[in-house]
Amino acid sequence: MYNLILIGLGLSFLVTSTTYLLLNRKQREIVLDRLNFRKRKASGTFTPPRSLSPEKQGLPSNTTPSAPNYADVFPPSRRHALADLQPNALSGAGKSAKELGAQPADYGKRVPNMEVCNTEALADYVTATSFTIDEIKRLGDFPDYATLSGVPLPRAYPEFDIAKAQPRPYRPIRWVYHQTMSFTKLEPDWWLELENTYVERIKQREELYEKYGAMTLQALPGSEIATKELMEMCLQFICARYPQYFRLNEEDMVFHNGILQTQTDLRTMEPLHVLLHNVPEDFAIVLRHPRTGVYNFRAGIICSSLGWNVGSKIGMDLDEIHQPIPDYKEKMQFSMDRYFAKKPTDKAIQRGSWGLEIDQPLFMPPNDPHEKLRESQDPAHTVDRCHLRVDWQTLRRLPLSAGVVFNFKALFTPVSEFRDEPYIPTLLKKVLQDGKKSLMEYKNTWHTEHVVIPAMEEYEREQKAKGLMEQDWEPHTLEESPFFPGWEEKWHRKQGF
Repeated sequence: MYNLILIGLGLSFLVTSTTYLLLNRKQREIVLDRLNFRKRKASGTFTPPRSLSPEKQGLPSNTTPSAPNYADVFPPSRRHALADLQPNALSGAGKSAKELGAQPADYGKRVPNMEVCNTEALADYVTATSFTIDEIKRLGDFPDYATLSGVPLPRAYPEFDIAKAQPRPYRPIRWVYHQTMSFTKLEPDWWLELENTYVERIKQREELYEKYGAMTLQALPGSEIATKELMEMCLQFICARYPQYFRLNEEDMVFHNGILQTQTDLRTMEPLHVLLHNVPEDFAIVLRHPRTGVYNFRAGIICSSLGWNVGSKIGMDLDEIHQPIPDYKEKMQFSMDRYFAKKPTDKAIQRGSWGLEIDQPLFMPPNDPHEKLRESQDPAHTVDRCHLRVDWQTLRRLPLSAGVVFNFKALFTPVSEFRDEPYIPTLLKKVLQDGKKSLMEYKNTWHTEHVVIPAMEEYEREQKAKGLMEQDWEPHTLEESPFFPGWEEKWHRKQGF
């Protein structure tokens, strides 16, 4: 009897407590936090998810995730890297790099990156990767970013000839095709990739800036440390990768460009302008919002955007920037915000997006004449005018400022190149014919399909006849993706080595 009374009291307590927690959100969250059913701590071994769809996150596909607050979520500290620098890496009075590396990661006060300026008043403040502003200043110009970030410098590329250089033949065409970010680990040798269009592309980008100004290049207050850091990392990279063409005189702070036969005074030119005149890549820097921990677009140089530009996106959070992308809010926003909040510096990634274009439009602001080509399927268009445009992208965290930099380059390939590339015509045809309607409308390929689909059907028949692909092959993402079987032989042959 006594046992029955205890059981009854226990059940009564359980029901009462459960009801109270269900009705009292604040108390419920306290209990869940204490039981570790809420937020996980930031992990230094976080790996980007292969898929960012809600199915992989335990969310129903028709669920819109609530916007969590990441104000207390930071990437892993990089202070330990100070101990691996040269003993004299930090100039001026104060503790040595080795002594500083041993200090606790959470000393001082963390600073919202969006409000950081390189001033004496902020010397004791700390970035999200746990470096004080004073330490960043003491590291000086061109510190050892490979050690600080955990991403090694590239190997020298002696075979590289700028006159013959071809970009790697990226074909990021997947099936089944649905909206994910499709991240893979960054190949450190290929962060910045030059090609034989270098001189032409630099000139084109300079002309675009002269014409459009703030639509192509802006740096908001608070981005000073990050833009300098990015510029120095880029110059370090291309000097290490292409030493036959680039040289840096750190004593005089002069950058020598042997391809363009120019010298750049790094003391007088703004960092993003240095990149404009020397590196044919687009860059966007996002910094951590002080109240929410969400990342905000604060500085960039972008000369190869279609339908948007720096001026239309600067100052926006990630979800606002990606608002036009189908399924982003429902399927990717939650994971993207969390990924950016925790992203380590040594986990750089790469991915590719693609579209089809008539000719090679690099930059297309609103009301550009090229937009007219997208409004109809012109019967006069021929396959030789149709190009695959691949925006090959990388994403990495800057080690000192803790900004996250997104960079990409637009690469154009005539679709006629697919004729001897196994499976690519079949994959492209499959996506164009059977891809999700909203995604294909966003990709805006319709104006080319009346030419491209018949050409891909012809190439598919030829490949089957020549034995380049199986007769009964069912379309699926290739193991070699974003490339194709035999890509290296073709790529080397086109460059003459």
